[in-house]
Amino acid sequence: MRIAVTGSIATDHLMTFPGRFADQLVADQLHTVSLSFLVDNLDVRRGGVAANICFGMGQLGTRPILVGAAGSDFDEYRAWLDRHGVDTSSVRISEVLHTARFVCTTDADHNQIGSFYTGAMSEARLIELKAVADRVGGLDLVSIGADDPEAMLRHTEECRARNIPFAADFSQQIARMDGDEIRTLLDGATYLFSNEYEKGLIESKTGWTDEEILARVGHRVTTLGSRGVRIESDGGTRIEVGCPEEEAKVDPTGVGDAFRAGFLSGLSWGVGLERAAQVGCMLATLVIETLGTQEYTLSRVHFMDRFTKAYGHEAAAEVQAHLP
Repeated sequence: MRIAVTGSIATDHLMTFPGRFADQLVADQLHTVSLSFLVDNLDVRRGGVAANICFGMGQLGTRPILVGAAGSDFDEYRAWLDRHGVDTSSVRISEVLHTARFVCTTDADHNQIGSFYTGAMSEARLIELKAVADRVGGLDLVSIGADDPEAMLRHTEECRARNIPFAADFSQQIARMDGDEIRTLLDGATYLFSNEYEKGLIESKTGWTDEEILARVGHRVTTLGSRGVRIESDGGTRIEVGCPEEEAKVDPTGVGDAFRAGFLSGLSWGVGLERAAQVGCMLATLVIETLGTQEYTLSRVHFMDRFTKAYGHEAAAEVQAHLP
């Protein structure tokens, strides 16, 4: 199964604040917030939702196709992704703009405040999926993640026009999109990804109820933080999968991307939705135990030991057959 993942390619600048953001906010002065947080450390990491997802899929051996735009400073990052099983040949390189950059501060309660510089990502709207499909011999699924909004709309419309199944995954871009844009991006999606908060925001902005949205998508996949994930389909089908026990909680950045990587890999293997969600939750657990979105190492033995403990021998036997 050939899966293309569209979305941001970025460098992450991750900082930690030893206090709580909530303690620094004055309730009656929120309209004039002016704050500076003295942080303890800075880690510069590779990131971007599409690159994070592709890295995870590459670790699982599913050879994803990364589709996005980066700057001329992408060479080292490209080599890293190539070494980890990602097809980067469809990445557009800007002649004038730097690769996008995400700057994020996490407090003691794991709340986050972040800013995102788009840079070369703005050129993603110039990418045509037909050229990608022609190069690899066709696409079975396109995951359309947070990206330049015009690119997201173009990819969605092209998938509909060419009858390519697609997954709608707005994540960080929900905040800047209006109801019409969100309705356009999700209508007809085979999968709709969001977390619980984004789920409510989608319903609020579109004016559609949960039932109306389910009638317009194949499956609605909602991540629930430490409680795992819920998958719903029109007609009442409902699957809930919990998370494996964490060995540590280091940093939540990239956990949602890791879940998607595992879930999409499961789809690529041809396993059922429940099993795919279990793979996603296992990979997400590895990421939350690591500082950085692509700094974890996937050891087959370690992965399967923990997966077996969380989901049992029958589930483990099915997944183990597909791991590289």
